[in-house]
Amino acid sequence: MRLISDCVFLMDRKMASHIVGYPRMGPKRELKFALESFWDGKSAAEDLKKVSADLRSSIWKQMSDAGIKYIPSNTFSYYDQMLDTTAMLGAVPSRYNWTGGEIEFSTYFSMARGNASVPAMEMTKWFDTNYHFIVPELGPDVNFSYASHKAVDEYKEAKALGVDTVPVLVGPVSYLLLSKPAKGVEKSFPLLSLLDKILPIYKEVIAELKAAGASFIQFDEPTLVLDLEAQKLEAFTKAYADLESSLSGLNVLVQTYFADVPAEAFKTLTALKGVTGFGFDLVRGTKTLDLIKSSFPSGKYLFAGVVDGRNIWANDLAASLALLQSLEGVVGKDKLVVSTSCSLLHTAVDLINETKLDDEIKSWLAFAAQKVVEVNALAKALSGAKDEAFFSANAAAQASRKSSPRVTNEAVQKASAALQGSDHRRATNVSARLDAQQKKLNLPILPTTTIGSFPQTVELRRVRREYKAKKISEEEYVAAITEEIKKVVELQEDLDIDVLVHGEPERNDMVEYFGEQLSGFAFTANGWVQSYGSRCVKPPIIYGDVSRPKAMTVFWSSKAQSMTKRPMKGMLTGPVTILNWSFVRNDQPRFETCYQIALAIKDEVEDLEKAGITVIQIDEAALREGLPLRKSEHAFYLNWAVHSFRITNVGIQDTTQIHTHMCYSNFNDIIHSIIDMDADVITIENSRSDEKLLSVFREGVKYGAGIGPGVYDIHSPRIPSAEEIADRVNKMLAVLDTNILWVNPDCGLKTRKYTEVKPALQNMVSAAKAIRTQLASAK
Repeated sequence: MRLISDCVFLMDRKMASHIVGYPRMGPKRELKFALESFWDGKSAAEDLKKVSADLRSSIWKQMSDAGIKYIPSNTFSYYDQMLDTTAMLGAVPSRYNWTGGEIEFSTYFSMARGNASVPAMEMTKWFDTNYHFIVPELGPDVNFSYASHKAVDEYKEAKALGVDTVPVLVGPVSYLLLSKPAKGVEKSFPLLSLLDKILPIYKEVIAELKAAGASFIQFDEPTLVLDLEAQKLEAFTKAYADLESSLSGLNVLVQTYFADVPAEAFKTLTALKGVTGFGFDLVRGTKTLDLIKSSFPSGKYLFAGVVDGRNIWANDLAASLALLQSLEGVVGKDKLVVSTSCSLLHTAVDLINETKLDDEIKSWLAFAAQKVVEVNALAKALSGAKDEAFFSANAAAQASRKSSPRVTNEAVQKASAALQGSDHRRATNVSARLDAQQKKLNLPILPTTTIGSFPQTVELRRVRREYKAKKISEEEYVAAITEEIKKVVELQEDLDIDVLVHGEPERNDMVEYFGEQLSGFAFTANGWVQSYGSRCVKPPIIYGDVSRPKAMTVFWSSKAQSMTKRPMKGMLTGPVTILNWSFVRNDQPRFETCYQIALAIKDEVEDLEKAGITVIQIDEAALREGLPLRKSEHAFYLNWAVHSFRITNVGIQDTTQIHTHMCYSNFNDIIHSIIDMDADVITIENSRSDEKLLSVFREGVKYGAGIGPGVYDIHSPRIPSAEEIADRVNKMLAVLDTNILWVNPDCGLKTRKYTEVKPALQNMVSAAKAIRTQLASAK
């Protein structure tokens, strides 16, 4: 394929800048509110489309005004980019009764969220991020068809606004590798065998993009950073050879991110037919530099991801510029494009909306909008048009952060350093502890519980908001939260749930709530990041050493326990999850920060126990999420992550029951590390992934602690019947001992409405009681 001339590809050296992708939600979460209004029937589809079009327009204009040359399109999504690709390919599971044609919102959102009669598709973490994607369900009988023209429509939309964009598609091989066999299809079904069926649709999309005037296209193939065997690597070679003629006349970028590209994958990638440029994450993939320097192909374009798309620290411009200048010597002055390490989807949107952050910390930060400016500043500097004032201000901020006394706490560093190399474990094995706990708690078989949070009503959010704004007194706030806890406790007692929670009405977010009470954390007003669909989180910023100045949860947990004679869980977020769901300092190893957090949570666990709380849940929802993408790095991470959890509860009594919770990840490959955490009870997502978790127990893994594989999906508004839940519990009993099984939902109930929660929990308790009766009569 003939390369388009340099004068077209890089019209101006100062414009050699590229953004892999951009946040969709909007600086004030405009898309979130538009989606939820539409789902609630309060607004029409046209209203949602108008908000979305305005967001896209502002994003494209912002990047164009900043001087970015290669501006992405089709990175916007109403829910998820993998779901968009499923729609593009017409790969709709049969249960949604789609009859063909262009996929409408009704089918699209049913796949994402389920509906009254049909469950949603599986949702799992996007590599090692806190973003969730909708997993395609594929098999030999899927009739693929070109069913969503979104990529072409958005390219045309941008062009009509005067912005020539780079349409971004999830690459065909990564799409298949991230899919799963549909229900009823053999688990061993080779998903890559479908490549020949989906490539014709990719060709249709490419042809339409070319006809619309596109000169450039980006394929995201992030699976190239994984440990792929030869057969999977061959699929990339085959796919792009097949697409080569269709791509003729286009510049083609294959983009990777999140980790180093292994040597064999690098060799495969850089030899792909029809590809003119390759994108690499040079923040998390520093070893890839050696491959670039030794074997980058002559005449190809290198998209150098030097601006971090996953954190909020201002780029060290001087260091990045030095790296880029060294790469110029390798690939040639006109073949280097400055880029982000990955999509900016994973960072907050715009620092300009942060009016309450103090000036010193603010000077250390860059959100997505600022990272766009950093990318272009580096590109201009490479071209000889360096903005000296901008670079000078950046250097001053870097020096300020390194020397600031608020970053370092010598006592904390000494305490966390002492943890390395030690092995913190409870003195008694889990079987003996469970016996001691049962004598104290006297629970029935198949005890019922929930995961922690209960619905956060509009009124409850108003109370928290007014208290934060000092519009109501502390006395009024405590009274309102106490009343809410009382309602939640009474509801659970009415439902006859065995182990209660207080519902977490005082908490805005399971990480932010703790971060606000720990030293070394800073907080944003609008630093929202999409987690899935309309769900956004506001990660705290860990800028310095972490410690716990005072008790964080004892007041509310004690108050809740005083309202009932049943066990009341103390609810904590674990150190690994606080770490993985925060923007973490990048000036020391992550494990050092995690140990510091673990020591702070340890103090809290011991204070809860002293206050008479006998069941304490330490959620580690993000343990699996932080697992490195390369197998060679797994053991190191799992060792310090599991150690961090054990540190939190090493010193407590046998009669205090420690729970943990994990959700929406593939757990089977780390089950032995989960066992090594040595929790007394683990509750874990199970229902949305077709009970994939149970397969690990069918394969002979013995689990002696308590376990509660979720019996229904709380991320869908659908209410499961008692019979459906009982069927799930019976499947669990086929592989798990009766005396260790707990019955609980998949996750917290914060995002649901009480009209959904009450009947679902009622059915859950009814199912547990029915099976208890069956088991008793079978004796």
